[in-house]
Amino acid sequence: MKFKSKKYSIESTDYQVGQDNIFKWGMDVHNTVFSVSVGLSILFIMALLVFSPADAKAAIDSVKGAALSHFDFVFMWTANIMLIFAIGIAFSPLGKIRLGGDNATTDYSTISWVSMLFAAGMGIGLIFWGVAEPTAFYTDWFGTPLDVAPFTPEARELALGASVFHWGFHAWAIYGMTALSLAYFVYNKGLPLSMRSVFYPILGDKVWGKTGDVIDIMAVLVILFGLATSLGLGGSQAASGISHVFGFENSIYLQLTIILVIMGLAILSVVRGMDGGVKLLSNINMIIAFVFLGFISILNFTTVLDSLVTGVVGYVKNIIPLSQNSGREDTTWLHGWTVFYWAWWIAYAPFFGMFVARISRGRTVREFLACVLIIPTLVTTAWMSFFGGIAIQQIIDKVGQLGTEQGITDVSLTLFYMLDAYPMGDILSIIAVILIIVFFVTTLDSGSIVVDSMTAGGKLELPMKQKIVWAVISAVIAMVMLWIGGTDSIKALQSVTIIAALPFAIILILACISLVVGMFTEVKKPQLNRKQST
Repeated sequence: MKFKSKKYSIESTDYQVGQDNIFKWGMDVHNTVFSVSVGLSILFIMALLVFSPADAKAAIDSVKGAALSHFDFVFMWTANIMLIFAIGIAFSPLGKIRLGGDNATTDYSTISWVSMLFAAGMGIGLIFWGVAEPTAFYTDWFGTPLDVAPFTPEARELALGASVFHWGFHAWAIYGMTALSLAYFVYNKGLPLSMRSVFYPILGDKVWGKTGDVIDIMAVLVILFGLATSLGLGGSQAASGISHVFGFENSIYLQLTIILVIMGLAILSVVRGMDGGVKLLSNINMIIAFVFLGFISILNFTTVLDSLVTGVVGYVKNIIPLSQNSGREDTTWLHGWTVFYWAWWIAYAPFFGMFVARISRGRTVREFLACVLIIPTLVTTAWMSFFGGIAIQQIIDKVGQLGTEQGITDVSLTLFYMLDAYPMGDILSIIAVILIIVFFVTTLDSGSIVVDSMTAGGKLELPMKQKIVWAVISAVIAMVMLWIGGTDSIKALQSVTIIAALPFAIILILACISLVVGMFTEVKKPQLNRKQST
């Protein structure tokens, strides 16, 4: 591989990708990262087995609450800084740099690429929170944004605007900058696909030692626990939906069966490879999602059009005050929602970043950032405004379960309660369950690819069985957590992930600085050459 600048590239170090790997049982893994990650995962599960899940959750939640309350400024300003970095790089000369070099070509069409990054990033979250979140903000389920009075026109505007805010530019800037940092150092500098590589300009050869091991182990644990949390909560929501539509008992056995089905489908997807697996499923799911969105909008055209305008206006008017952490009177809402979201996006960023980096060769930095920031934000704006607007209108008109109860009774069923108000409610609910399951299959598939690479020293080509092993481990963690403590255990795992996001916030800001340092090696050299020639 030829590098435009050898500085900070694989050629400027004696390190060889995979040099610390061991080969056992037909697997190719990084000795330290793999062993410690597996060991700590087992230790955590054993700890939950020893202590009462409810007590463990209460103890961990207290630490999480302290982190969100006392370090809210860290999470808030990390999100703001990441967005500033993304916009600044996109509009600067650095935006012309192509991932993989000047002659690199893309591996996937823009549509397939966007479908995959969306499915890996937030697809499942929109299904769960598309109705519940705006409804919660409008009805004061757990505070209201900027302390607006609930059940008012102002509350409707802020409910939709704040929902878009949580799923819009800030969130995708966190994801996008992490993915860009990894993609640049992998494709333009030839470094391994692991979090440690991003810090080579700052730490030098220390990234190949214990310092780098710590960074990668933290990333693996956050990704693994995040996947298990998503699987556990997703299995619970899918079980709630199936129970609601078909009348089955929403038992632990139904939830475990759903996770087993997701795991089986994910393994099949892994075996089929990237094109026949994640890419195909992502394209299918996006088609179903847009048909679903379009059908809902046709049934409620006036409501969704008004809600879309209201959501955009609410977002634009309030993006600055919602981005602040000081001088806020709505601290309960701020810590329970915005700070929590920013911490979750930060915790999930290594997973999303590594997967998107894997599929983004050949795109310019400007194209990459524009697509990652703008397209998903447009989709999430439409989704939150359409579904949230319809739900709020049902509350106002006292239609269906949401209207009767004037808000949320069971957050996992909020979407299904909204759909029940339609004559074809059962069919729409079945489509929603299918979307949930397929989104989780793509998440588990892409997650196993990421963890596999992380625990194999950043190698890209690895034995198929390793990906399958990590898909199974993620699913087993989720199943064990549900079995021993139900959703209490899963939420304890989620809280651990959020706590881990605090040091990761600093890591991501340093990654942005390291990225800029690395990218300047490609734009400074030609300028110096021109000066010398004159």
